[in-house]
Formats: sequence, C-alpha cells, structure tokens
Amino acid sequence: MCRILLATVLLSVVHLSTQVDWDGLRVTWGLNPFSSYTFASMPRTAEAARNKGWTLETSCSDTNYFKGNRYILNGDTSVMLLFDKNGFIAGIQSGIEDGKEYPPSQQIPPMHHETAKSMYTITAYFVDPATVCSTGRTQAQFNSEGTGTKLLIQNGNTMQEIPRQVAGLSGTQWTKGRCFWTMGQHYWWNIRADMPCEEFFPVFLLYNSGKLNAFGFAFQGDFSSPRYEHPTYSVVPKFLNPVPTCLKDVGVLSTMHIYLDDSPRTNFC
Repeated sequence: MCRILLATVLLSVVHLSTQVDWDGLRVTWGLNPFSSYTFASMPRTAEAARNKGWTLETSCSDTNYFKGNRYILNGDTSVMLLFDKNGFIAGIQSGIEDGKEYPPSQQIPPMHHETAKSMYTITAYFVDPATVCSTGRTQAQFNSEGTGTKLLIQNGNTMQEIPRQVAGLSGTQWTKGRCFWTMGQHYWWNIRADMPCEEFFPVFLLYNSGKLNAFGFAFQGDFSSPRYEHPTYSVVPKFLNPVPTCLKDVGVLSTMHIYLDDSPRTNFC
C-alpha cells in the first residue's frame, strides 16, 4: 500500500513539474456563455485547423513580411493563425480593412499595410520567428512547450519581446492599467491622459499572478467581426488608467483578448 501511495505521489509531482503554462489558445472575451465566439478555442495544429474548415491562405515564403503558413476561417481576417512548416501553432494575426482613417502613420508599424489584400495587419508570434519556416517545432517540442515559449510583437523589421514575468516590465514604458476578472491585470504602452490617440499602441498585455498568460489588440473604430469586442468610452476606465481623453472622440473600440492558456475564466489578476 505504501509503495502504491508513493508511486501516486511521484506521478503527481512529475505531472505538476511538466505541466505546460500555455496550454491553449482562445480569443474574444464575452459575457454570453452560450455564444460560440466567447472564449473561442483556436486550433493549434494545421491539421486541426483544416478539419475545422480553416483554409491555407498564404504559404511560408521569404518574400512575405511575416513568417508562417497563414490560415483563415470563412474569410474572416480578424483572426488569422500562423503555423510553422511542421504544422504547429507559431503566431496569430488580426487584419482590418483599409479605406478608413485608421491606422494613423504613428501606428505603422506595428500595423502593416497589405496592399494586395486592402487591409492593415498586426502580427504576434509565440516562438522565435526565425524558426517558423526553417525548422519548425517537433511533436515532442509542441507537447512540452504548448502554444509557445515567448510572445513577440512584430514591429516593422524588429520584434518586441514581451516579458513572461510582470517584474520584467519595470523600467519600460508599459503602464499598469486596471484589473478585470476573467481578463487579468492590463498593461498599456506609454498611456497618458493627454496623449494624442495617434500614439495609442494597438497592443495590451495581461498578467495573472505575475505571469503573462494573455494579451490583446485594440483598434480605434468599429470594425466588423463577431470576434471583436466593442467597448465604448464609458467602460474604458475598467481597463485603462489613466484614460486618454482623446478616446472620447473615438467612440467605439474594436478589441480582442487573446488567451494563451485554456482556462481564461479563472483569470483573477
């Protein structure tokens, strides 16, 4: 009996020590638990994506400004998934239609204009972009690493790596915002009350228990897709501190929370 008990304890310890931190990929915060768009789970392999109706839209190529095989579901560019050469998740993009007065030149980059597709796109990676189309990850690496090992925001020809621990934000321009349950503790880039909205960086970070486990995109304007959340100025103080006064003139934002683990409802900051 003692040997059985000891073996059970050891197995539990091994399980805990090998548990993957980023064990999922979900998008879109929402109140409606019955909506298929609320905390929607995204496929993390190309095979699973194809089985769910996602189609390959752009293949890995040295001529692309981004790295990865890009998949889209039903033509909705609000979520575009990037997979490496072996079919494992490598990143995510969100694309908004151009032809509007957004984004301003100060946000290009990180927004990138895809002229041929008439859209502006923002890109985040969960692994080193240099490996995505060259070596990719193995099944063993995916099993041990989960969704990824890092978060990088593509900013033109450079990558802005986001600290996995909140302590790593010290000394940077990431500004602490508000805590919101089922989201996390928000951080925004260089937020000031008197800032012009042209300088509003379209990415926010989310930490829970001091660890990065989510992030999101925030666009100024009402862009169409059920995957976007549309907070009005009246609710913005729940996420930002201070609140840029200029956002009052913007009206509605189009935001998207992106969760890197599989249990966003337990995010209590």
